[in-house]
Amino acid sequence: MIDKLGQVMLYVNDQEEAKRFWTEAVGFQVVAEQATGGMRWVEVAPNSGAGTTLVLHNKEAVASMSPGLNLGTPSLMFYTDKLDQLHSRLSEQGITVGEIDEMPFGRVFNFADREENYFAVMEKKA
Repeated sequence: MIDKLGQVMLYVNDQEEAKRFWTEAVGFQVVAEQATGGMRWVEVAPNSGAGTTLVLHNKEAVASMSPGLNLGTPSLMFYTDKLDQLHSRLSEQGITVGEIDEMPFGRVFNFADREENYFAVMEKKA
């Protein structure tokens, strides 16, 4: 039986730029990085104990190996208890960020990576 989500595959055009974005701009850390059989993967996470990681795959390489695979960006919602600080940090780095919205379940904003893929961050209500 499935008991947790381990990895989310993000298919990117530029793995180095995506790695810089997630580590330098967002504050994730590299968990693993390896190349095998013509494929390279970069695995990042918010911290070493994160239950789920993002794996940054080269979109072109994956498309050539699996032509029918959906290479679209998944809709991801991250959680934080420091929403205002994160919003400010990303804004100060020139990253596209949306306004902070109040929702019934918590405050939320979205942000875009360098390839204009959008992600959301939520601070849940206590």
